[in-house]
Amino acid sequence: MKNILLFLVIISSISLLAACGSGGSSAEGKEDKNIRIGATAGPYSDMVKKAIKPGLEEKGYTVEVVEFSDYIQPNMALDKGALDANLFQHKIYMDTFAKQHGMKLSGLVIVPTAPMGIYSNKFTSIEQIKEGASIAVPNDPTNAARAFLILEDQGLVKLDPEANPLTVSEKDIIENKKNLKFQPIEAGQLPRAVEGTDLAAVPGNYALAAKMDLQEALALENMPDDYRNRVVVKTENKDSQLAKDIIEVVKADQFEKVIDEEFKGFGKPKWME
Repeated sequence: MKNILLFLVIISSISLLAACGSGGSSAEGKEDKNIRIGATAGPYSDMVKKAIKPGLEEKGYTVEVVEFSDYIQPNMALDKGALDANLFQHKIYMDTFAKQHGMKLSGLVIVPTAPMGIYSNKFTSIEQIKEGASIAVPNDPTNAARAFLILEDQGLVKLDPEANPLTVSEKDIIENKKNLKFQPIEAGQLPRAVEGTDLAAVPGNYALAAKMDLQEALALENMPDDYRNRVVVKTENKDSQLAKDIIEVVKADQFEKVIDEEFKGFGKPKWME
C-alpha cells in the first residue's frame, strides 16, 4: 500500500512539473509575439507602420518598427538577431550583400516599390525632348541599367538585345534617336541634378526623400520584380510562423487598400496584378 501511495505521489509531482513546464512554454510563446521589423526611414518604414504592422497586431503580435538611415545596418542587425525582418532592399542588393558578408538571407514577399522616373524642369513630356538634350543618370551599374531600360521603353534609345537587362550600360546602346548626352552622377545627388540638366533619371527612394512627386515624372520605369523591395528574413526563419503571417498580411486586401491610398505611384509586383 505504501508503495502504491509513493507511486501516486511521484506521478502527481511529475504532472505538476509538466503543468508548470507547459505554462512556461506558453509564456515563451507570448514573448515570441514581440517582434522587431527594420526599415529605412521614409516610405518603407511608413509602409511597415501603416500597411504591415496593423495586420500583424491583429494576429496578436507586438510590433516595434526600427528605422535606419543607411543600407548596411538593417541587414547586419537582422543577421545578429536584433531584427526579425526588414524591408528596404531588392533581390540583387540582398544577394550581393549576403554573399559579401557571409550571410544567408531570404526574401519572403515582394512589396510595391517607388519606381525610378525621368524628371525634367525643361520638358513636360517625352515628346518635347530636344536633340542633344543632357540627362543625368546614376553612376552605379545597377541603377544605371534601370535608367537605360526606361529610355528604351520610351523609344529614346535602342539597346543591344543580347545585353543582360540587369547590367545593361551606355556601351550597350546601339541607337540613340535624339543624341542624348549622358552625365553619370551619384544616385543621391540626382534630385538636385533636375535643376542643372535637361533631364534626370531619379531612383524612387531618392525622389521621395527630396519631396518629389512620383506622378510628375515624364515616365516611370516598368520595374522588374528583381528591383522591387521585399520583406527579408534570415533563411533559417523563412518557414517560421512569423514568416507565414507576414506573407498573409501583405497579400491581404487591406494591405493593397493602404498602398492605393497612401503610396500613389508605387509600382506593384506581378503577384498583385
